Amino acid sequence: MDKSIFQARCAQYNFTDGASAFSMNYAGMNFDESALEAMEQRFPAVHEEMEKIELGEIKNPDEHRKVTHFTDRSSYTGSTVYAQVEEFASAVREGKIKGGTGKKFESALINGIGGSALGPQLLQMAINGPYWNEKSSVARKGNLKIYFLDNTDPAGLHDALEVCDLETTLVVNVSKSGGTQETKNNMLVAMQAFADAGLDFSKHACAITMAGSELDATARNGNWLKVFEMAESIGGRTSETSIVGHLPAALAGIDFAALLHGACHMDSLTRRESFRENPAYILAALWYIAGRGKGDRNMVIVPYSDRLILFSRYLQQLVMESLGKEKDLDGNTVHQGLNVFGNKGGTDAHAFIQQLNDGRDDFFITFIEVLEDAMTANVAGSVTMGDYLHGFLTGLAGALRGKGRQTIEMRVAKVDEYNVGMLIALYERAVAAYAELIHINAFHQPGVQAYKLASKGVIHLLGEVEKALPLLAPFTGTAEELAGKLGMEEDLYILEGILAKLAANNGKRLLAVHVSREWKDSSWVYTIGKK
Repeated sequence: MDKSIFQARCAQYNFTDGASAFSMNYAGMNFDESALEAMEQRFPAVHEEMEKIELGEIKNPDEHRKVTHFTDRSSYTGSTVYAQVEEFASAVREGKIKGGTGKKFESALINGIGGSALGPQLLQMAINGPYWNEKSSVARKGNLKIYFLDNTDPAGLHDALEVCDLETTLVVNVSKSGGTQETKNNMLVAMQAFADAGLDFSKHACAITMAGSELDATARNGNWLKVFEMAESIGGRTSETSIVGHLPAALAGIDFAALLHGACHMDSLTRRESFRENPAYILAALWYIAGRGKGDRNMVIVPYSDRLILFSRYLQQLVMESLGKEKDLDGNTVHQGLNVFGNKGGTDAHAFIQQLNDGRDDFFITFIEVLEDAMTANVAGSVTMGDYLHGFLTGLAGALRGKGRQTIEMRVAKVDEYNVGMLIALYERAVAAYAELIHINAFHQPGVQAYKLASKGVIHLLGEVEKALPLLAPFTGTAEELAGKLGMEEDLYILEGILAKLAANNGKRLLAVHVSREWKDSSWVYTIGKK
């Protein structure tokens, strides 16, 4: 886009909120006024659907539930749950609630996955930074070190257990249904680690879950320190402004009320019926125009802030899990979606910007600039490091537009709870509005459930293999030969993966046989012997 054309468009295609200093310049997107006017005509219907969400109508028909993250956060600070979290975190910080041996808690393991981890991780990095856990207790003002378990990879738990003193560690287990396998696995192995250390896990554990869930029963029957109830009507990827985000934040001394204040302020902006005065509606329309309503362009998110590096990862789940759907609301096959990836500026200029500038024109990029620098950092007279960061952003955005690439530039005053809350709320509403434009259910995740069901089949086959192997020992042969003996020819590929895992972890698991393998004659040969 020519520089003069861009400058002329800036006055017209720019949203600014003077109260918060948030702004969004979208003049760098490739659309003409007629395209925007055509989109504007569609938003009365979108706005009506947004109002239905806040009026409590069923907006997740597949699961027949309401969607209440917008409305719940406006009243959350006055709720009983909010008070319970603040009281609990204060008691932990002051040493009124201690671990099983009477020592004050120093660390917290936040055990969750997806939205139960990504939101808290984003907020922790944004507010407390990457070196929080290296600070002294005095520097942390008695607040806890925070570690996250967000997968079923044993390396994650191993790494956390290596640096945490279990006597002074609190384990926060977060699972809406209570049956999320990754979270459950971490919990079970952590329980064993505490038992092996001679510690009572119940004196070190609390839970965030729905009432009546499997986790709720486990926690209450086990007399855990505390069970916090979460709403059934709030999905994981939209849960950061609920109890899910609150407890980890409170344990780390983060001002959660300020996050809610920022989110609610953005909600007031994105509730506006007028399309041109609603930043979420503008975003949704821009996404639609850029990707022709099918997600034909990737969304690149580049915050010019080290503290916001996890924002693109957070948006990957919010956007892609919400919008990546095979079927529309009428059951038609549509294969919708919108890819999200990103880095941080100006690191990105030494990484993937080369392709964005000279390679495939299959994206639009959103820059997020933070105006207030974290410290005075002069490098040449009055010129600061922050000035260079601003220059890099402005220069890169201009260079990309000069190559015909599409840009959106957002600005926030600083990185704090309020502004992070605003960004979260903005994208939550934009995703919901875009979903209405493409007529899909943004609040379910059938693809996620599909992989969970498939994985259960693999675990079932593993159980069958482990039962059968002692009966075959001793055995030496290929996986194909073993499949023939087990009657698992149709599952040969899966069997090969199971055998590879058994051989690699032979001394680390409860198994009645010894399994090893050797590469011979262009194939793996397995040896199964009795222990």
